[in-house]
Amino acid sequence: MSTDAPATAQVIQRIAQLKRDLAEHNHNYYVLDQPTIADSEWDKLFHELLALETQHPQLLTPDSPTQRVGSTPLESFDEVTHRIPMLSLGNAFSEADIDNFDRRCREGLDLGDTEIEYACEPKFDGLAISLTYIDGVFVQGATRGDGAVGEGVTENLKTIRSIPLALPHGQQPALLEVRGEVLMLRKDFDKLNARQAARGEKLFVNPRNAAAGSLRQLDSKLTAGRPLTFFAYGIGAVEGVAMPESHSALMDRLESLRFPVAKQRNVVQGVPGLREFYQRIGGARATLPYDIDGVVYKVNRFDQQKSLGFVSRAPRFAIAHKFPAEEATTVLLGIDVQVGRTGAITPVARLQPVFVGGTTVSNATLHNEDEIRRKDLRIGDTVVVRRAGDVIPEVAAVIMEKRPPNAAVFVMPTRCPECDSAIVKLEGEVIARCTGGLICPAQRKQALLHYAQRRAVDIEGLGDKLVDQLVDADVVHTPADLYRLGISALANLDRMADKSAANLIASIEKSRRTTLPKFLFGLGIRHVGEATAKDLARHFGNLTAIMDASAEQLLEVHDVGPVVAQSIRQFFEEPHNREVVEQLRACKVTWPETQIQQGRASQGENAPDGNTGAVLGHFAGKTVVLTGTLSAMSRDEAKDKLEALGAKVSGSVSKKTDYVVAGAEAGSKLEKAVELGVAVLDEAEFLAMLARD
Repeated sequence: MSTDAPATAQVIQRIAQLKRDLAEHNHNYYVLDQPTIADSEWDKLFHELLALETQHPQLLTPDSPTQRVGSTPLESFDEVTHRIPMLSLGNAFSEADIDNFDRRCREGLDLGDTEIEYACEPKFDGLAISLTYIDGVFVQGATRGDGAVGEGVTENLKTIRSIPLALPHGQQPALLEVRGEVLMLRKDFDKLNARQAARGEKLFVNPRNAAAGSLRQLDSKLTAGRPLTFFAYGIGAVEGVAMPESHSALMDRLESLRFPVAKQRNVVQGVPGLREFYQRIGGARATLPYDIDGVVYKVNRFDQQKSLGFVSRAPRFAIAHKFPAEEATTVLLGIDVQVGRTGAITPVARLQPVFVGGTTVSNATLHNEDEIRRKDLRIGDTVVVRRAGDVIPEVAAVIMEKRPPNAAVFVMPTRCPECDSAIVKLEGEVIARCTGGLICPAQRKQALLHYAQRRAVDIEGLGDKLVDQLVDADVVHTPADLYRLGISALANLDRMADKSAANLIASIEKSRRTTLPKFLFGLGIRHVGEATAKDLARHFGNLTAIMDASAEQLLEVHDVGPVVAQSIRQFFEEPHNREVVEQLRACKVTWPETQIQQGRASQGENAPDGNTGAVLGHFAGKTVVLTGTLSAMSRDEAKDKLEALGAKVSGSVSKKTDYVVAGAEAGSKLEKAVELGVAVLDEAEFLAMLARD
């Protein structure tokens, strides 16, 4: 219990001493792998410090070893903009690539045949991060992200005991960004998976996936329970201290600051030195305590690095020399197909289990049917399995001389194994797809999220986690089931209180009134985006006409080509999809429609039987431009209403514009309309015309 007791000088000194001692022991244990005290003695010191900080919370600081246990779970990670971008490296795969890299460096530095001094080190197979220290104290950590902006994972990084929370006294610059890699040692990975297995939980595929997943936990207490480590390989921004003149000296400096760095680094001369380092590290790869997927070469001198500069998103002075993917041979026992979240059909090889790339592989991707034909893969073949990039297993080739007489040719199924809908491959595409998008179990979650998104019918509050629960609990199968949900069913879900359930029901209820383009887009028809959905609605006027249109009729629509027309026809030819559409109509999902017949049109609200009725309005077939601010509705709402009435809403004024709707503070578009003689409607006139339509 905190007492806020006044701290004596003796207490202050003891806390400072305990922090120094624990940091020293952490460094010895986690960085040097040379523990100097027993675990029980370390625990005793830790709990003494914890007790003193509890009694004197005013003395608790962010760099205390007691702050590594994790904190309150986050809702999401903050974005962190890197002061200096975290660039990626170019890759080399052959000796010729390395010769060219060295030649470019020598030419860029105008060195002729003079050999360059290179710093060489292993290429860690982990997650790149940046650590920011202000006045020697760790204050922020972030992932690489896209190089310019990463995710703030500070609390998770604090749990990694090989990362110093404070730099040694006397070596504390005003600002120092340390760049490096978070990874999991092989021995720690094996222990983690053993614990997972003992608990009956899912095993991790490899150390890299385990490290990446652990670092990106929103609850840092979970990260604290994972055995992560860190290795530094460079710096970003630095202020308040002079840094060394070479990369190798920088690594020595970081090591003196108690950051872990690779022991296997070296400085070599020219291409012969690079090749020797590559062969030596490659030979020792299996015995290293961590996974690597290559080595990194950097021009050692910083002044030469500065002269060489950068190209695109990579430095000219450095390159990653990747190791060949690890390979093994095994037997192809069979080929199954998997249905992805978007309906993509992926053939998967069932293999006689084989150990390759540090793990046992029994399945491998075959990508698509064309790839199977190209490689001439047959069931029963002896094949070469490769772990490309040490992560994704794939079947690389067939050993033809070992093909048995009864090797069977793979035949792509014509019906989806999940929902029995047709499997089709559109002209010009290599991926076959299931056409049962609205009812296919494999696509169910994606179909619901697509239907509910803001650009479709807009069901606010229906996100990934809730959809996961609804589908996994077998409550919702198709979008129509959303309209049958009750508060009691939702309230039983995890983290769904009565108020949240009521809000979601209200949002679902509101979504019953939408527009035809939004509804069409929400169905998730392949190749039918927002623009195409609007074109279809404008051309046909109502859903029934679209559903019954032939390919030839669809081709008459603006920007609809053969592939899109074929996709629309196949979607509506699938009885399951038509059934869900009718269920949605029966659930009173409605929108304004326009009946188009022999050059005349009428509009009305769609009913379950599809009947429509009123006379053609003012905006059908017209081009309208919105400008200024409307008081009665937003511009997006006005656009939706116009498009539902068959208008085309344009962003610019031309001679082809029929109306310009001018709200408050209308600008250059209004001036252009007056100049061209285009009819201008103020907000009152616009609302009156909408009311008459």
